[in-house]
Amino acid sequence: MNSAPPRAIAARLSAFYAASFLVVGIQSPFWPLWLTGRGLDPREVGALLAAAIWAKVLVTPAIGAAADWLAAWRAMMIVLAAIACAGYASLWPVYGFWPLLSLCLIASVAQSALMPLGDSITLAAVRSDGLDYGRVRVWGSVSFIVAAMASGALLSHAASAGPRGDTVLFLVLVASVLLWLTCCASPAPPREAGGTPRLALLGAMARDRRFWGFVVAASAIQASHQVYYGFGTLYWRSLGFSNGVIGCLWAEGVLAEIMLFWQSRRLLARLGPMGLMAAGASAGILRWGLAGLVPGLLPAAVLQLLHALTFGATHLGAMHFLSRTVPPGAAASAQALYSGASAGIGSGVVMLGAGALYANYGGRAYLFMAALSALGLAAVLRLAKTRA
Repeated sequence: MNSAPPRAIAARLSAFYAASFLVVGIQSPFWPLWLTGRGLDPREVGALLAAAIWAKVLVTPAIGAAADWLAAWRAMMIVLAAIACAGYASLWPVYGFWPLLSLCLIASVAQSALMPLGDSITLAAVRSDGLDYGRVRVWGSVSFIVAAMASGALLSHAASAGPRGDTVLFLVLVASVLLWLTCCASPAPPREAGGTPRLALLGAMARDRRFWGFVVAASAIQASHQVYYGFGTLYWRSLGFSNGVIGCLWAEGVLAEIMLFWQSRRLLARLGPMGLMAAGASAGILRWGLAGLVPGLLPAAVLQLLHALTFGATHLGAMHFLSRTVPPGAAASAQALYSGASAGIGSGVVMLGAGALYANYGGRAYLFMAALSALGLAAVLRLAKTRA
């Protein structure tokens, strides 16, 4: 990949994932609470989160193509991380739906566009230096646990709603600065990934029905998390769980995910990308089918263990599918196209309705997510029957 030894490359990439998920670990459990503290209702929260996801559809693929064209993956990451820091800093005095929407879009879109570029560099290192993707990516999950538990504990000890909101935004801003620093220290991409993007190969991929079948499958499984991501904390609070308990529940799911990532090479050899995705979809049917029907702390704690499969196995399967089917010279473009199409279109549609579903059905909104997991499983099984 470059002149640095593989261990040093792995350490720098691990730091990038750790900083990335430090931000996510604060935002995922508590950003909706911060938004409601700024005066937004559940439908407005859902609309704001959905708008950020939808913005990926246009912005993320364009950023990936630009990074390939300019051979500037790391430079693009540094600029995007700086934009995210500026966006979050500007939120401090802001109230009202439209001002919050505008600044959140700037910050969250810049931040989310970092991951496809980072994944492209990491998967290139997997091919060229023999890195284990799961054991590099696992440090993002470790960081998520630390962030979720620490921020939950801080919020539990806050004196009033005002300090809680200030604390959430302050923590997000500090974590974003750390993310910018790790982008500055990220390894250079391999030479084979630079230069003019292979537009002919990208065009062939865009016309490949198997690729879009993969996008449909991954989109459905990952989109099934949107009620959980957007309103899981609010639902648990309605059941009387404290912020500290909620932070531990989020951390527990990711702890199970860490165990899966640590064994990713063995699982990949046994199941392959399609098998991992099928396991994620099957677990989603069970997890979301029971989440809103069996309330209580013990059921919530048991079901959180399935996050290792619903997210972890699905993500590993998707990354290795792309690594095996996309030419290295078009990696950033392909990663960005996948991220924009699956996370943007799939999750954006679901998040747009998640607020209304939660407002009308409460915890039973999870049943709709179980149906999405079933759709994802059907798509995976169909995809597995097609030839590469």
